Amino acid sequence: MESGEQENDLLIVVALGGNALLRRGEPMTAEVQRENVRLAARSLAPLAQRFRLVLSHGNGPQVGLLALQAACYHEVEPYPLDVLGAQTEGMIGYLIEQEMRNHLPADIPLATILTMVEVDPSDPAFRDPTKFVGPVYTRHEADRVSSEKGWVVRQDGDSWRRVVPSPVPHKILEIRPIRWLLAEGTVVICTGGGGIPTANNRGILSGVEAVIDKDLASALLARELEAGLFIMATDVPGVFLDWGTPHARMLRRTRVDELRLHSFAPGSMGPKVGAACEFVEKTGKPAAIGSLADLEAIIAGTAGTLIEP
Repeated sequence: MESGEQENDLLIVVALGGNALLRRGEPMTAEVQRENVRLAARSLAPLAQRFRLVLSHGNGPQVGLLALQAACYHEVEPYPLDVLGAQTEGMIGYLIEQEMRNHLPADIPLATILTMVEVDPSDPAFRDPTKFVGPVYTRHEADRVSSEKGWVVRQDGDSWRRVVPSPVPHKILEIRPIRWLLAEGTVVICTGGGGIPTANNRGILSGVEAVIDKDLASALLARELEAGLFIMATDVPGVFLDWGTPHARMLRRTRVDELRLHSFAPGSMGPKVGAACEFVEKTGKPAAIGSLADLEAIIAGTAGTLIEP
């Protein structure tokens, strides 16, 4: 927090990682997800009483589950990814909002906003889809669904899965109502799962078969709201160099130019580091990556990895 800045004036955007709903190896039941959200709410509620707060979240496992369930029912075509994104935004937002209400005074309002995020239809990602979604297939099944549905299917380990584009987010379409709610002291839950991918063709909006990186979308949200601090809460205590080796060490305070000297796993920490660096570079404000359980210590500067201007 900047010197002289009052706590209740500081806007913090917290992007919740998948562990806020589902930890590794846990069954994807409604009860398990609610219990994890209840634990997350205990860490988030104190922040809502001290700062202006906006929450975003992931939705990958939930979209995958809906796709699996749809694959078992053949009477109608599976819903497109933008609709599945909207469904999971509503479901997860409901869980977070309700559990946060159970941990906050009644005079603190909360609201969940289904958030469309505009992408560019000419984004190179549409020519090279890379994001795995949905169920796994055998090679024979993959060839069949690719032929029938026109999907791009690639090998994922020993199986095959559908891949879809992951375009760069350009605009949060509900940014004005989000600002209005914040002006009234509301805790806002929005941009879940990277937001609903949407294209604008001469003023006509339409959903897009794509998945937006949730960390990049959250960083865009934090920039457009002029947040004073952007936190990505995950299931590790911070950013590590040489992760998975005996020489692993956690970075406590670092800068963008220092982080650019290292590489991070593209499927896990890489996108978070990239989103944090982009936020810091474009705003001059700090970003942090750390454990959900350490949120208050991260804000105090005693936990997590702080990326400074």
